[in-house]
Amino acid sequence: MQGYQLSFFTQQDRSHKGQPLAHWLVEEARRLGIGGATLIPASEGFGHHRRLHSAHFFELADQPLEVVMAVTAEEADRLLEHLRAEGVQVFYVKAPVEFGMLGGPEG
Repeated sequence: MQGYQLSFFTQQDRSHKGQPLAHWLVEEARRLGIGGATLIPASEGFGHHRRLHSAHFFELADQPLEVVMAVTAEEADRLLEHLRAEGVQVFYVKAPVEFGMLGGPEG
């Protein structure tokens, strides 16, 4: 299939509707029928303010997080429109990709 890889970049202490933003993104993708999403914790990174964010043993609030999914063009449009309507502020990357499944059915 042809589609897009959507990657959203946030950090542990960002929230939306009382939930951590990264977890909220994963749940909304699932609720909207997206085939899958992966939340990836990172140890370090920096954003547009050039401030270093990192995960520390005692304090994870500043930990960088990435939510990644492979979607069709229609799914990408639907998800991004939903995020706009929700007023979500998050940096994202939308890159064209080919994706599919190898092997037989799961089971």
